[in-house]
Amino acid sequence: MSIKRFKYNEEGLSRFFGPLEARIMELLWNNKQGEFSIKEVQQTLESEKNINFNTVMTVMNRLVDKGVLKKRTSGRVSLFSPIQTKEEFLEEQSKKLTENLLDEFGGVVISHMIDSLTDVDETLLNKLELKIQQLKKDKL
Repeated sequence: MSIKRFKYNEEGLSRFFGPLEARIMELLWNNKQGEFSIKEVQQTLESEKNINFNTVMTVMNRLVDKGVLKKRTSGRVSLFSPIQTKEEFLEEQSKKLTENLLDEFGGVVISHMIDSLTDVDETLLNKLELKIQQLKKDKL
């Protein structure tokens, strides 16, 4: 699954999705039951602000088209669930973003990433150092 537009000026899931898409994904990721119908999503969102059933249906079907949600039919009801966990989604998207930045800007991206580590937790620096050592070892 690939998000076509990454929004640098947004935060969180809004970097990958529109506002309603992000809210629906957050709702589905936090759902412990596994699946939601359009009506259940609409009713949950309705408690926050007035929202039309058809709007929710359209957005959820677009999320299926984007490959983020899967849809199955049970009787007359369509049930939706995320294809990936939130963590898996963010991992995949951050990896693709990093690869795209490296392809386009090369080593300067790595240099900027390292420069931005000045205030980072030491455990992250240790992980980075171990990763670099492993990459060097694998190249030998």
